[in-house]
Amino acid sequence: MPTQTQPAAVTLRVVPRDQHPISRRDISPNALRVLYRLREGGHQAFLVGGAVRDLIVGGNPKDFDVATSATPEEVKHLFRNCRLIGRRFRLAHVVFGREIIEVATFRANSDDGSGDRQVHDDGRLLRDNVYGTVEDDAVRRDFTANALYYTIDDFSVHDYVGGFEDVQNRVLRLIGDPATRYHEDPVRMLRAVRFAAKLGFSIDDATAAPIPELAPLLGEAAPARLFEECLKLFLSGYAEQCFLGLEHFGLLAVLFPESAAALKANRSGALRRVVIEGLRGTDARVRADEPVSPAFLFALLLWPAYCRALIALQAQGMQAVEAQRRAADRVTVHQLATIALPRRFSLPMQEIWLLQSRLSSTQSGQRQRKRVMRTIAHPRFRAAFDFLALRQVASDGHADDVAFWRDAQNDPDNAIALHPEPEGEGDDAPAAPRRRRRRRRPAASAE
Repeated sequence: MPTQTQPAAVTLRVVPRDQHPISRRDISPNALRVLYRLREGGHQAFLVGGAVRDLIVGGNPKDFDVATSATPEEVKHLFRNCRLIGRRFRLAHVVFGREIIEVATFRANSDDGSGDRQVHDDGRLLRDNVYGTVEDDAVRRDFTANALYYTIDDFSVHDYVGGFEDVQNRVLRLIGDPATRYHEDPVRMLRAVRFAAKLGFSIDDATAAPIPELAPLLGEAAPARLFEECLKLFLSGYAEQCFLGLEHFGLLAVLFPESAAALKANRSGALRRVVIEGLRGTDARVRADEPVSPAFLFALLLWPAYCRALIALQAQGMQAVEAQRRAADRVTVHQLATIALPRRFSLPMQEIWLLQSRLSSTQSGQRQRKRVMRTIAHPRFRAAFDFLALRQVASDGHADDVAFWRDAQNDPDNAIALHPEPEGEGDDAPAAPRRRRRRRRPAASAE
């Protein structure tokens, strides 16, 4: 059984200002205000974690976190614009308009018997509010690259676990025994994949080796937390590389079991091409600072599962429309056991899937003017159209439908004239049966 993390060897290395690239000009003014106020209050305070790491490799951090010797209550006393959050891991948030500077008290790496540090029998860390020194805090962080501390005292970087060298060598390495650290928090496996993709780092062999075997531990993580982690994985501009990393380490099959099974069974690779192309498009939009809907993202990631479920239901003789609805519901319900997808995203996701048949010319009558106008007016039409266009990667058979709906958005009548509905039915899915209109009986004549 995994044991509590054993203290790692700590050797302080101070990297002076002239030996690192971090400048105060690149640090949030609000983060600097927090650092100076804490120091004036008699507390140790460091810029820490991803911001320091990213500044060293030449990145532009979006978030600036602070580690301090002050307790959360002492931080709140110093800042009127502060609120305390969390039970499992108590933090102070200092709010400056839309920017939040997260301030964490140095955590100890051992239990002081107060009950503020709780570890489950399987090794998961349930509560971590035992405070310690900066050396303690460095050892209990996850990766060496995230355990670098920048101080405004002399503008140096303090390195306790070899993180500065690892960042320079672009290597991601866990602090302590990797298997034990993954048992403490299985989400660290996802963080390893995400950081490697984002930073272009390689994952240290000892850090990578246990992941395939321990991947099922992710099933013990809270579904709500896994939803947030998925947003970080796929909406940070590195979705394609994250997906490939999840595949490589066997994590995709835990996060999206039905999609992973469908991808494995799809010998042509068509479904995988759709997913990869969609993730590339997502990355392009994120980097262009354009919005990406989580509903569209999950419609993409769960599309293989939906297609497989739909085929299975139709093979049982179920009519197309009913099979589509059943497949959408089934995939969504099954996925919720792993990832808590909120209804505000799951319902639009299903609408994107269900609209695919209405955008297909294999369904007779879809290019009648009234139906065309009703489809275009649907609130999810644009997302569904983009999804249809994406599906061309898997099949050229969608080209005519994409051309029709692209033209129909500008001039429906002209589009209908230019793109007449094909004769017969295609092979995407069986058409829904036409409803027969009941003939009204003649009224009985009065005698």
